[in-house]
Amino acid sequence: MKALVIKSSILGPYSSSNAVIDGVVNNLSPDSLVERDLAANPLPILDGELAGGLRGGSDLNERQQQTLALSDQLINEIQQSDTLIIAAPMYNFTVPVQLKAWIDLIARAGVTFRYTENGPEGLVTGKRAIVVTTRGGMHKGGNTDHVTGYMQTVLGFIGITDVEFVYAEGLAMGEDLASKAIDDAKQQLKKLAS
Repeated sequence: MKALVIKSSILGPYSSSNAVIDGVVNNLSPDSLVERDLAANPLPILDGELAGGLRGGSDLNERQQQTLALSDQLINEIQQSDTLIIAAPMYNFTVPVQLKAWIDLIARAGVTFRYTENGPEGLVTGKRAIVVTTRGGMHKGGNTDHVTGYMQTVLGFIGITDVEFVYAEGLAMGEDLASKAIDDAKQQLKKLAS
C-alpha cells in the first residue's frame, strides 16, 4: 500500500489527530509513504491571482507559476498513492484553514474533476481515503458536525468515493474520556490501514 498522509493540526506535538495518525504511520514502510504536514510547511492561501494561475497559460507571473507547480506536485502525490490518510481536526465546527488550502490546490477543473452535461465528474479514481477527525466535544452525527459531510463531498467531487472516518471525540471533556477516545481511534485506524 502506498499511503499519502496529510496532517493539518496547528498544535504540533500536542495534536490529537497527529497522535492518532502517528501510531499507524510509524508502522508503515518509509518507501511506501509520503507525509505532508500542512502546519509545519504551510501552503499558499488561494486568492484571485492564484486561482487564475491554476488555470494555466503562457502569461503567468512567477507567483502563479510556483503555485501551479506546487498544485501539480500535490495532485501527483494523490495520484501516486493508494490510500490517503487525512487528519481533519474540528476547529470552530469545520476543518483547519491549512487543510482547506490543500483542498483548494488539489481541486482543479480539468485535472482532478471536470464538468459534464450530467454534472461534475471526479477524475481521481481507484483511491481510498481515511479521514481522522478529532473534536473537543461530541459532534458525530449531529448538526454541528460539518467536517464529515464536507470531507466526504470534497473527496467525492474529485472522484474518491471510498471514504471512511475515524473519530476521536470529547477530547476537552475530561482526561479519561480523551485518553479512551484517542486509544479507540488509534485501534480503528490501525484496522482500516492494514
